[in-house]
Parts: sequence; C-alpha cells; structure tokens
Amino acid sequence: MFRTLISALAVSAVAAGPVLAQAPQPRPDQVEFRALYKELVETNTSLSVGSCTLAAERMAAHLKAAGFPDSDLHPFAAPDHPKEGGLVAILPGRDPKAKAVLMLAHLDVVEAKREDWTRDPFTLVEENGNFYARGSFDDKAMAATWVDTLARYKKEGFHPRRTLKMALTCGEETNGAFNGAQYLAANKRDLIDAAFAVNEGGGGDLDAAGKPILMGIQVGEKLSQNYTLEVTNPGGHSSRPQPDNAIYHLAAALTHIQGYRFPVMFSDTTRGYFIAMAKTRTPAEQAALKTLLADPKDMAARDLLEKDLDLNAILHTNCVATLLEAGHATNALPQRAKANVNCRIFPGTSVAEVQATLDRVIADPQVKVSIRETRNAVSPPPPLDPKVLGPAEKLSAEMWPGIPNVREMSAGATDGAFLTPVGIPTYGISGAFGDPDGDGVHGLNERIRVKVLYDSRDYLYRLMKIYADQPD
Repeated sequence: MFRTLISALAVSAVAAGPVLAQAPQPRPDQVEFRALYKELVETNTSLSVGSCTLAAERMAAHLKAAGFPDSDLHPFAAPDHPKEGGLVAILPGRDPKAKAVLMLAHLDVVEAKREDWTRDPFTLVEENGNFYARGSFDDKAMAATWVDTLARYKKEGFHPRRTLKMALTCGEETNGAFNGAQYLAANKRDLIDAAFAVNEGGGGDLDAAGKPILMGIQVGEKLSQNYTLEVTNPGGHSSRPQPDNAIYHLAAALTHIQGYRFPVMFSDTTRGYFIAMAKTRTPAEQAALKTLLADPKDMAARDLLEKDLDLNAILHTNCVATLLEAGHATNALPQRAKANVNCRIFPGTSVAEVQATLDRVIADPQVKVSIRETRNAVSPPPPLDPKVLGPAEKLSAEMWPGIPNVREMSAGATDGAFLTPVGIPTYGISGAFGDPDGDGVHGLNERIRVKVLYDSRDYLYRLMKIYADQPD
C-alpha cells in the first residue's frame, strides 16, 4: 500500500495550488533513476511466481556500483522462504552517539493477471504522463527512490551526522505470508535500530482536474483482519434441490454484511482531520461534516459523506467480501461454501468485537465465522514528534506552496505496524500525490504520474538530508 488516503490532524494552509503540469523532459539524473526504477518494477515480486530476493539482489548491485562496501550491505532471507528475502543497507554517520534514521519500503506487489490488464503489468510503460505497471506506485516508487537516494549520497561523498539505514522487505501485501519487516523486528532488531522510520502511507491528494488538495503524513493506521465465513452441508443430487443449501446460506450472510453499516467513530486524529479539511469541501459536505461531528448517528449526514470512498474508509470499521469458494460438482448440491471477508478495523475496536458483530449481523447458525491468520497486533500511532513532522511539513510547504499539510490515519495497513511497537516510530511520508480514483493500486492498470514520481524523489532526497544532519 504505497498511498492509502485517509485521515488527519491539522492543516497548515488553505489555498490550493495549480494543476500539476505534465513532466518536462527528464533531467540527466532522472534518466538514470528511471532505469533503476524500470529494473525494479519489471522484476516480478508477486508472491505466486516472483522473487523479492532477486529484486533485493539487483538493488544491492546498484548500491555496490555507487561505492557501498559489502560490509554495509546486508541481504537476508529466511531458509524456508528463499524467494521472500530483502536488503538492509547502511550509510554510516559521523556521530556514533546519534540514533539512525530508517528508510523502509516493501518490494512485493499484489498479484496481476496479464489477461485482465490493458498493458503487461510487469513491463513499465510511460504513456499519457503516467508510468503504468504493477508496483509502479505501491511500493516500488518508494523502494526505487530509497536506493537511488543512498546511491546519490554515496557518489556525492555526503557524510551525514546520523547513520542512514534502508530496509527493503517482502510480504507486506499478503496477510499470512512471510513478512520481512516483522522478521527484522524480531530477529535483527539491532540492524535496523533507529530513532524513527520513514515509510509508505502518507502523500498528497489531487482532485479530478489534477489540482493538489492537500499533502499528508501518516501517523496511524487501521488494523487489517481477515475472517472466514464457512457453511458445511451433506449436499445431495442437484435434481432434488432443497432450501438448506450451503451456497444460499453463504450468499445471504454476505448480503447481510453488505447491508450492515458499522457505527461512525472518531479518534483525535480523524476528528481533527475532518474539522480541518471541511473548508476544502462543498457547502453541503461542510454542513454534513459539522453535523456528523456533533452527532455520529445522524444518518442524513452520513449518507452524504459516505459517497466519497476516501471518507467512507475512515469514518468507521469496514468489512468487505474478497474471496469465494463453493461446491464440488456441477450436478451436486454444495457440501461446502466459504468466503473471505476482509475488515479494516477502526482503532479502539478489537478483532473479537468485529467477529461478534459479524455473527450477530449474519444471524444464521449454519454460517461459522472464524478469525483467520492475524497479520499483526494493534499498533499504537507514533508520537507527534516535531523533529519528524516539522521538517517534512516545512519542505512540503516550500515545494508545494499553499497546499495544506495534514496528519493522516491510514485506512490500509503498512509494515509500520511491526516497527512502531518495538520502539521504532514509523511515519508515512512520501511527497507523492495520488489521483482520486486510487491510481489503480491493488487493481487494474496501476499507475503513477511521471511528474509525481520525480517530485517525490526530489522531496525525499532533500528530506532525508535534513533528517540525517538534524541535532538531537
């Protein structure tokens, strides 16, 4: 999840800037970066047939060519997951007493079928001012930027006060898969130890015309949890249909879930965000936001605001069916029907509470609701550290003057959930603007605007230099 829109604490400005122009001819350094980015994007890292280990090896080769010694490159892979490895790279700092800063990104991507895409998902295509490919945004834009940033620092002879570390990991996109960030936190904590980490998750929003609306920093996230709905049945011959049908029970259960609306909830983060962003909305939406903040049970206000998918994602817990499996023969009544329901749980609500709610909503003893693998425990939000937020927002205001800066709660899930609990507060900071349709992330024809990628690269390059020389 490179960019999940979604909630915030404060706005520092209100005027919107101009529509993002198409990228001009790339600078020489951008041409070199594009080649690195292309190589990473075209290295298939899907869980089914790809290899994060290969991608990590290729990124290590770039750093070695830039002058990194082997002693500062730390590839890793668990023996039972040889294709799900990663890389930790270190640029030593001048002050051994100053805590490091960690740059985190994931190499793995969501599955993509060629027959469903307009273009080959594992060939980088530049078209209409966009880069198209699986992972072009999520999260190889950031992963390539981190590698490029370290390589540039090394070639320039930049010697930071603080040590800079980079961790490229696998497994972020698939609950239950081997997760590199979790592995490092549990087994190589000293290797990635840092004062804080910069990760995916934050970024800016564009309106339908490509006009920047806001720039955000992620300071918290929802919890992603899968539930299995399963119905078992003796079955029988399809020539003798009966009401007690496993598929019908499951279909009715999913319809009940579709129709259920979890209660509206506000945290300090989301409440502050809605107050701040209301001024960017239509008069009707402003009135609805004011009403809902005063009375979360107001259905008219809720109906209006939930039409916006980004707002709907952060107003409450959401559960949605994502996978189906049923039946065993075309001429037989089904003996088993199963579905996966993915829930994004609002902070303060437990996994067990959501399970109980699904049971209550379904109200059918034939449907068993069970908790699938748990990706991670609930992660507390990182602190609102001015030494982290201040430089990011100041640089954002310099690069995109007049664009509001906000602090967001992500509706998605990131690998920050594994680092913040072990003492490495992790923030989503990207400097990348996303289109209102989500840029095809996790869906078909994923893309990122060319100018957005190059501007994000410049932003992160400058920001990490600020962090690297920052005093305690």
